[in-house]
Amino acid sequence: MYAVVGCSGCSNLWIIEGRSETTQCPRCGSRKAYEKRKKFVETEDAAHARDVRASMLANRQGEGDAFARLDSFADLEADVADGVVDETEYLEESGLDVEEVEAAGERDPRCPVHDGSKKEIVEGSIEALDRPTEDEVVAYAGERGVSAEYVRNALEKLVRRGVVSESRGRYRLL
Repeated sequence: MYAVVGCSGCSNLWIIEGRSETTQCPRCGSRKAYEKRKKFVETEDAAHARDVRASMLANRQGEGDAFARLDSFADLEADVADGVVDETEYLEESGLDVEEVEAAGERDPRCPVHDGSKKEIVEGSIEALDRPTEDEVVAYAGERGVSAEYVRNALEKLVRRGVVSESRGRYRLL
């Protein structure tokens, strides 16, 4: 069951589904017993409750006549659902190649191959390569669009934080 109720404190209107012992106004927070709330309509149909509330709000603003010319919420929802164009149809009608657009969406515009954030790429290179040198990490990350300067700074920070160890010029994750 749905009820359109009002708040005596702030005049807010809202819809309550079901029937609880107390209700709280979403605007001002006042709490009252359900039985003491002003119920403008009680119905089994959610769409009818929405229509009543919308009509009341329109009348408050002096737009009752304009609202009366509109279809019900249920009719408007059906119109929208029928009129929606799916993504593929939209792209085709725009003259675009759908497969090309999908492929472009999967690529990262910053680099040809990308495996996460710059930091993740640096850490991933240490994990992927067996005890790599700084130059090997720089090359691996460079293939993924990470600058050599960033890699060197990241390696230094990772060693200082104890995330990576460096021994004789070779790195490993801890």
